[in-house]
Amino acid sequence: MGQDDAALIDRFLEMMAAERGASRNTLLAYRTDLTGAGDLLGGLAQAHREAIGTLAAQWATLAASSVARKTSALRAFYAFLEEEGLRADNPSAALPRPTRGRSLPKILSTAEVDRFFALIAERLAVEHVAPLDLRLSALIELLYGSGLRATELVSLPRRALAHDRPFLILKGKGARERLVPISDRARAAVAGWLPHVPADSPWLFPSGKSHLSRIRLYQLVKMLAAAVGIAPERVSPHVLRHAFATHLLEGGADLRALQAMLGHADIGTTQIYTHVDSRRLVELVNQRHPLATMPGRNPHPRVDGDAPSP
Repeated sequence: MGQDDAALIDRFLEMMAAERGASRNTLLAYRTDLTGAGDLLGGLAQAHREAIGTLAAQWATLAASSVARKTSALRAFYAFLEEEGLRADNPSAALPRPTRGRSLPKILSTAEVDRFFALIAERLAVEHVAPLDLRLSALIELLYGSGLRATELVSLPRRALAHDRPFLILKGKGARERLVPISDRARAAVAGWLPHVPADSPWLFPSGKSHLSRIRLYQLVKMLAAAVGIAPERVSPHVLRHAFATHLLEGGADLRALQAMLGHADIGTTQIYTHVDSRRLVELVNQRHPLATMPGRNPHPRVDGDAPSP
């Protein structure tokens, strides 16, 4: 594995820690898997699809769980390279696809998210509000209210939000542009923070010579969770993005619209966010499907066990 690969793996693992809240053991396993794959391929970052396609045969003697973990590490690594503009393509389609169930991401309830905003509201209700509390308010409003990725959020340009435009146009993974609605609350929070942003800063959330880092955002979210009595290990920027998606779906949002807002190329990725109660889905069909109210049809027994009254 070349020196360039080692540096890119370091950057990737930093992102996984900051944005996804990956544990130390996960990071160590990913480093081992990526380094091993790089040795097999004679180089990881610039490997061609044809070479990556040979990994299935080279991993043939491994357990399915091991292949799944290695595949997951490589998929995430190549998605990171594409998102950061370090590769023009994503060759991970050539990787083997072991048949294992996909685990659901961590979830927060709406009541738990409300505790974040209640604490922020308390901090903003004082006579002299600390600028960092204004920044925290803007960060959390945008993170949970718009489902931004951590990288997208911390690197927002200073003038990304216009007072007369309730949306952002972002360039995300694969250089794909998407429209992200911005709530009135989020715009108000950003307006409160903007006077504290230096006029010559190109970033909405500056820090030093650049913008706020993903790691610092990760730390701020963890600290906020601890302050409201939620276990910090349950919360990360990615968990709040997931909460945004899940709570919108629970409120009746369309899956395709959510796919567009999240910037997913494949709706299969969006479907991982759909742990909406199955009984509620049955009720939606029974109540809203055209056949449910169509006249002149004999009622059929309902699949949710609640037969209509005769």
